[in-house]
Amino acid sequence: MAQAAPRLPACVPMTLHTQIVDCPDCDRTMWSAYVSVRTVLTLAGPQDLRLHVRRCQNVSCPRYHRPYRPEEEGRLALPDQQFGLDVIARIGALRYQQHRSVPEIHRELRSGGLDICERSVTNLLDRYDELLAIRLSDSRRLQRLIARQGRVGLAIDGLQPDVGHEVLWVIRECLSGEVLLARSLLSSSEDDLAGLLTEVKAHLTVPIFGVISDGQHAIRNAVAKALEGVPHQLCHLHYLREAARPIYEADRHAKKELQKRVRGIRPIEREMEGRTDAEAQAVRVTAPPCDRPSPTTGGRPGGQRPEVAGTPDGEPPGSPPPQLPQFATQIAASDSAKGDFSEKSSLQSTTSRPRGRVIPSLCSRIA
Repeated sequence: MAQAAPRLPACVPMTLHTQIVDCPDCDRTMWSAYVSVRTVLTLAGPQDLRLHVRRCQNVSCPRYHRPYRPEEEGRLALPDQQFGLDVIARIGALRYQQHRSVPEIHRELRSGGLDICERSVTNLLDRYDELLAIRLSDSRRLQRLIARQGRVGLAIDGLQPDVGHEVLWVIRECLSGEVLLARSLLSSSEDDLAGLLTEVKAHLTVPIFGVISDGQHAIRNAVAKALEGVPHQLCHLHYLREAARPIYEADRHAKKELQKRVRGIRPIEREMEGRTDAEAQAVRVTAPPCDRPSPTTGGRPGGQRPEVAGTPDGEPPGSPPPQLPQFATQIAASDSAKGDFSEKSSLQSTTSRPRGRVIPSLCSRIA
């Protein structure tokens, strides 16, 4: 996309000279050939670079007339790139540390005064991935790091984006957090995983003190085959999950049994809403608070609570209900007047029970 507005003027120009004056091949003095002017967009603003380029004038030299640019130029920007390395680093941090999307990164950079478009953000994000891959694959740096540690601990795990796709297997060094090997495999068999572990072991110059992984049988067999005698344990996440499995199963069973007991309470309450007899009053009073009708809607559309008959002591429906033993005695007395002695004995047996336990007996009698 063509630029629609002029860029801001650059800061004070920076002049860069080569640190090496003699030719690296023939050791003769390289002459200053020309001055190259380059504009680099940084987070601090546009920067004009004046680069003094030298050339070897020895005809028999392999570097004859080949330009030798200042070494400090590579610290500011990549070759043939318009944006500086600080912009690339900032884009990588926003993407992988703060998990920003490309439009969000673009708005963040624009708010800081950087003249950049979304397509350039995507391209610079690719450059960041390439630079990161080069650093992670630097075997000499890894060898120096591992040599200082004196030992390594390996962690192996696989990530499958979707069913049927390749599995990305990553072998990581636990002490430093460095990735030693990452490879996609179509198969996750014991032999394939053992080959990855054998390849990593061949490039190590220090002993392996242990391996951490999940509980897959293929990984266990591969570790036993490729790293014989090396301790192997499950990671803490999988270990604690397996340890908590009996508690989880018992809790799930208890929840299932509890749901069986309270599943039919609400339909019974709805059935009793239109009745004014003593048994309906007992169901409404002894119901747990979570199963009672809402004080505003009563479980019905329209926002109106259904009319409830007054309590036996003459109090309005909004007043607190009487205590369970006294209320059950009143119900028993009314049943005795009617001659229902069997129901009377059943209600009297509930007076010694806690309030929330009356519901199962009432439900069984109503059913």
